[in-house]
Amino acid sequence: MEAKVAPRGDDFVVQLSAEDIHSLGLREGQIVEIMPKRKRELMLADMIAEMDRLGPSHRPDVVDGGPDVGAEIIDDGDR
Repeated sequence: MEAKVAPRGDDFVVQLSAEDIHSLGLREGQIVEIMPKRKRELMLADMIAEMDRLGPSHRPDVVDGGPDVGAEIIDDGDR
């Protein structure tokens, strides 16, 4: 979904289509939180950097899912 930022007087407005408004369940006058796309893209990298900054004790445990037994097996010809 995309929205257009447009000037309105001394302010700016974010324009969404009526279809998008209805699909999101929004109503006139409702306050919404907007997160820039750039922020979402950096979020995982930021979390990993913070774990690194805090040290090894803040890394999650590695989970062993057991041996490959089904569709996750990839025959790449190296075996």
